[in-house]
Formats: sequence, structure tokens, C-alpha cells
Amino acid sequence: MRPLNVLFLCTGNSARSILAEAHLNARGSAQFAGFSAGSHPAGAVNPFALELLQKHRIPTDGLRSKNWDEFAAPGAPHMDFVLTVCDAAAGEACPLWPGQPMSAHWGVDDPARAQGTDDEKRAAFARAFAVLSARINLLLALPMEKLERSALRRQLEAIGKQGLETSAK
Repeated sequence: MRPLNVLFLCTGNSARSILAEAHLNARGSAQFAGFSAGSHPAGAVNPFALELLQKHRIPTDGLRSKNWDEFAAPGAPHMDFVLTVCDAAAGEACPLWPGQPMSAHWGVDDPARAQGTDDEKRAAFARAFAVLSARINLLLALPMEKLERSALRRQLEAIGKQGLETSAK
């Protein structure tokens, strides 16, 4: 059986969705394959995101900011799940994804908008990464083969609410 493909969507595809893609690929490579994209890609991965991933020894090779249209085009990988990680992307009209993947919203505060010193920005990235990592770990623990579609959707939505108290701090 092929890995389940998960597309993490954001607006700029420079921070949150990149962190989620890289973490899922590092942790769930046998069961899942992570991808990321944005509605209005920034054109580059945020350097604080790359620094954080490298600190956690998560590979960064091949990470790039990309448009979500790339995953709606013919020949794109079939997505099983589409997860929005920012409120703006959740409210936008997404392309029609081939195969009707299951979707959920996993909103996380945007660390790329953090103000202050570099250490304060690093802390914002660390908070976002902690929330995303916890959610991805919950996804990895789901008994995919035992859950019916409606139960799986409820689980994905519940996971998206995990860590909200952390990200609000």
C-alpha cells in the first residue's frame, strides 16, 4: 500500500506548512508523505523555519515555497488529506483537488509575522512547530485502517483543535 499523501496549505508556504511537511516526512515516511503549498507563495522558505528544522535534525533538502496549483494540475500526486494550517488559507477558495481528499483546518499562529528580536522570532517558530508536531504525532497514531471516513474526518478536526492553548500564549 502506498503512503497516504498529506498536503499542508498556507498562504505564503514559507513557515507553518513547510514545518509540517518536513516533520511529517521525517516521522511518518512509511505511512505518510507530506507536501506543502500556498495560495500566494512567498517564493522562499523562511530562514527561521530552516534553522529550526536543522536544529531538530529534520532534512531540509528540496523544501521550497510553491503554489497550490501545482498539486491540482494533471500528474500531481493524489492527495488523501488536505490540511490548512492558517486561517487565511482556510477561508480561501481552494482548487478542486483530484480524488476528493479529506480536509480539515489545523490553524496555527504565523511565526513569520512575529516581531521583535531574533530570539523572539525563534520562540514563535518553536511554538508553531510544537503545535504542529503534536498534531502530526496524533495523526500518526490514528488507526487509519479501522476508521470509517466520517470518524476519520471527526478525528482530523479534533486534532486541529489540539494545542490551541499553546499557540495562544
